Amino acid sequence: MLRDRKLGLIGAGSMAESILAGLVEKGEILPENVALVNRSDKERLMSLSRRYGLDESNHKPERILEADVVILAVKPKDMADVLNHWGKQFRAGQMLISVVAGISTSCIEGALAEKLPVIRVMPNTSCTVGLSATAICRGQWVREEELETACRIFSAIGSVITVREEMMDAVTGLSGSGPAYVYYLVEALEAAGVQAGLTPETARNLTVQTLLGAAQMLMTSGKGAADLRNEVTSPGGTTMAALEVLHRYRFDEAVIQAVLRAKERSKEMGEQYAVALHHTR
Repeated sequence: MLRDRKLGLIGAGSMAESILAGLVEKGEILPENVALVNRSDKERLMSLSRRYGLDESNHKPERILEADVVILAVKPKDMADVLNHWGKQFRAGQMLISVVAGISTSCIEGALAEKLPVIRVMPNTSCTVGLSATAICRGQWVREEELETACRIFSAIGSVITVREEMMDAVTGLSGSGPAYVYYLVEALEAAGVQAGLTPETARNLTVQTLLGAAQMLMTSGKGAADLRNEVTSPGGTTMAALEVLHRYRFDEAVIQAVLRAKERSKEMGEQYAVALHHTR
């Protein structure tokens, strides 16, 4: 049970808070069992402590080494410093989970003194509202029960799927960056609504509810996107006229190329981080 285990969080940004909020609010972990450290922002630590009922004595670095599960939730540019500082200190019996984009499990394993289980996770920003699409992959020393623990942790902030590590760049391109594509679409729909004569508030409300309803239909109807699209597209009707314009402007091709470019950039960044980690050791 997670409630019987100690959790350490290195990093106190929005991702760390989302994970913490999901676990505490769902009763998956006891606040007094959470150790939280951040490199410089002590005010942020105090704010999170008050908000989630954490024991402020657990902000001491040594508490991280007492944790059963340690989550690395820092920016990619800070990962080299984190691994240089903590890599040789982590003890046998601990499990590491990284939510740091682009850093492979093998890179992390190479910075450790012990053969620890390392799990890499790619959530997205919807974790803030408990609706993340999260992908998980395992390092070479991860057992099934450790993978299950990681899945349970991230189920507190959304849905979880297990993938092979070589698929993580594709995950980053699709769901990791995916919320930005949706927000871009929302911006365009709202602007179109205003140009068509609606007030900004009305355009926003209609757009958001339309997206919410469409997502729910995809989740509950058991039908594919193409089937649902065809059901609302009458020959010669308004929807068909609109879709013809999207096809003319190669909407689908633009989305596909955007995801593939994000995947490629994720791979490039991972290679850069690997070089940086190597040079700092």
